[in-house]
Amino acid sequence: MARKTIQDLFIHELSDIYSAEKQITRALPKMARAATNPLLSQAFQAHRRDPRTN
Repeated sequence: MARKTIQDLFIHELSDIYSAEKQITRALPKMARAATNPLLSQAFQAHRRDPRTN
């Protein structure tokens, strides 16, 4: 689909960002379990709980 207007581009980019955030939200628990550094694991868990990302 050709992007004809700035609004089309905005909608497309917003959709990409929303999709990426949904994917990272699903991946964070696995990343927290796999982290060997406790601080990194805590950071993943904190990001998942942050209401600004939900």
